[in-house]
Amino acid sequence: MELSGKVIQKLPEVGGNSKNGNAWRKQEFILETPGQYPKKVCVALWGDKIDQFGLQVGEQVNLSVDVESREYNGRWYTEVKAYRADRSNGGSTGTASAPEVDTFHADSEEDQLPF
Repeated sequence: MELSGKVIQKLPEVGGNSKNGNAWRKQEFILETPGQYPKKVCVALWGDKIDQFGLQVGEQVNLSVDVESREYNGRWYTEVKAYRADRSNGGSTGTASAPEVDTFHADSEEDQLPF
């Protein structure tokens, strides 16, 4: 499922340890959808995706999300989890991921491998 809008709020990161001892991290963002009647949607990022996407307040983003509901003590809770983010600033769309680093310099003989 796709969700587009502007990041209007960044909530504090939370974390802890699961029953089996693994550490977990979660950060939620409030996304406002465009249109005549804008809607606000709380979207969660889990684990490494928090750092990988690096979402900031004010950015226009397109998110690929999973929506999941679960029952606890007779009540239902729904979470929207983002698994991919594309930024859309000024008509150019790029994938939100870690920046690429070019470490090879073909013009220099120093950087040539000996094999």
